[in-house]
Amino acid sequence: MRQRPKEQDKIERRHNFLPVEENLTAEQVKEEASRCLSCKNPRCVKGCPVNIDIPGFIKALKEDNLEEAGEIIRHTSMLPSVCGRVCPQERQCEGQCVLGIKGEAVAIGALERYVGDNTAAKPAEIVPTGKKVAIVGSGCAGITAASDLRKAGHDVTIFEALHEFGGVLRYGIPPFRLPRTVLDREINNLKEMGVKFDKNVIVGKSITLKQLKDEGYDAIFICSGAGLPKMMNIPGENLNGVYSANEFLTRVNLMHANEEDSATPLRVGKSVAVIGGGNVAMDAARTAVRVGYEKVYIVYRRTEAELPARLEEIRHAKEEGVMFHFLHAPVEIYNKGGYVNGMKFEIMELGEPDESGRRRPMGTGRYTDLDVDSVIVALGTGPNPIIQKSAHLDGLDFAVDSKGYFTVDPETRETSIPTVYAGGDVAPVGASNAINAMGAGKKAAKAINDYLSK
Repeated sequence: MRQRPKEQDKIERRHNFLPVEENLTAEQVKEEASRCLSCKNPRCVKGCPVNIDIPGFIKALKEDNLEEAGEIIRHTSMLPSVCGRVCPQERQCEGQCVLGIKGEAVAIGALERYVGDNTAAKPAEIVPTGKKVAIVGSGCAGITAASDLRKAGHDVTIFEALHEFGGVLRYGIPPFRLPRTVLDREINNLKEMGVKFDKNVIVGKSITLKQLKDEGYDAIFICSGAGLPKMMNIPGENLNGVYSANEFLTRVNLMHANEEDSATPLRVGKSVAVIGGGNVAMDAARTAVRVGYEKVYIVYRRTEAELPARLEEIRHAKEEGVMFHFLHAPVEIYNKGGYVNGMKFEIMELGEPDESGRRRPMGTGRYTDLDVDSVIVALGTGPNPIIQKSAHLDGLDFAVDSKGYFTVDPETRETSIPTVYAGGDVAPVGASNAINAMGAGKKAAKAINDYLSK
């Protein structure tokens, strides 16, 4: 039987930001590891974007060799405690597990999290190369690339636009999913390796790519995320009480706007509609519960079967009282004195599959209203063009796609500007999540090291 971690009471956790799940116990870890079949052709490894040796680290756990398990994971992944908590395992490693065909997959994520939390990264022996690399952004891709490049001996500096490090891991993911102690530990590991961090630096404003090149950086990796929110483009979207999920989560997670002594307090109403069905929508809804909204709705234009969020996050949201309205598409936000005063939706039905493979929502001409005084839009984000625009002024014109994302070589992550690479949400490959960003960081780091080693 698959082992499950102890969880905080579903009523109590509505009122705090403490972690919902505990780690598995040592006994549970041994029991869960024993379920692994040690397949000769491990499909779980192929399902992992960074190809962690999953059977290898689980075998070490079976043999009570926790430290070896940590070494095996960290050979490939710098962030086991993070990935064990936030990766969509059911669509990646666990989704490929043979046991999952007729029963329950091995709890790979929970095992990885346990190993990450209970082992430390061993100090790397650094042989300086004299080469300098600038990394723009301190999220998953940046942290991963910095680790690999520093181990290769290069002088690495991470530039972060915000006043704390971690990128979307800090401002986007709430602490009840990813405790800040976990994130701080991973960043401190990099600092101990000699990676330099420079915060409050907006590349494209505070300093340009040309200036970085002029300062002697031999390569640049851009992984600044996609911070430009996608909105609904419907009447009433500019009313007071309408937030993008990025703004809402950043204000709570990073600026502590929900706390009494906040310099930028959050206006909390009685009821809120969160538009979207991904992990960000779940994070926003569950955060809204905790900051004091009495009624929290997830409103999604398809059915529950098409929800892209992690199954665990959907379950937790339901347990915490979040209500779901499916087959609803936003039409209008009602205005009363400049503030949100309800919302109008069209009832949808599903037609043929679209390019994503999911059935396309079709309008029925029937409408319904929802009584809310706040709206959070969680429909994704796009790339902020600040870097491209400033580079253009310096004569550096990047190739971008129709949506404004950097065009890169899929293997090396190099952009159209030599020695400048891009990855993560500014040049996405596949779904936008932590492990895919890490994969991009590893590819960029390898390509940069190959170039610098010539």
